[in-house]
Amino acid sequence: MRLTTKGRFAVTAMIDLASRQGNGPVTLSAISERQEISLSYLEQLFGKLRRHKIVESVRGPGGGYNLARPAKDVTVADIIIAVDEPLDATQCGGKENCHSPDQEGGGRCMTHDLWSTLNAKMVEYLDSVSLKDLVDQQIAHQKPKPPEQNVVVMHRSHLVA
Repeated sequence: MRLTTKGRFAVTAMIDLASRQGNGPVTLSAISERQEISLSYLEQLFGKLRRHKIVESVRGPGGGYNLARPAKDVTVADIIIAVDEPLDATQCGGKENCHSPDQEGGGRCMTHDLWSTLNAKMVEYLDSVSLKDLVDQQIAHQKPKPPEQNVVVMHRSHLVA
């Protein structure tokens, strides 16, 4: 189980968008350039994000996308779910038919509860991380770090004759 490119790109693009709020709508071509994500792929993702009311589009010259609600109210889980990213560690998609995928109730595997609990924990964690948290994290990483102050200690030796 792993997060696919779709989920990673959606979260990355949303951090880019959220970090530029207050400067007017952000174009997908600008996000595409900065994040090196295909423009057509972004168009697909943002169509889904718009349908889930996470972003809103502004048409015309100077148009682009804005967040539809404050960054603190958008979670990573919201984004992942909006782009149809499956977050499922079970082999059966939660249907409990791990041994016979063609039949409902066709044989639950011994580790089903383990993976099912992992699913719940993943969603719980991703639901606890807001877009604002991620933007703040990026800002913290971009601040220039103070130069290391190397202190050179010099000693004089006094020779007594």
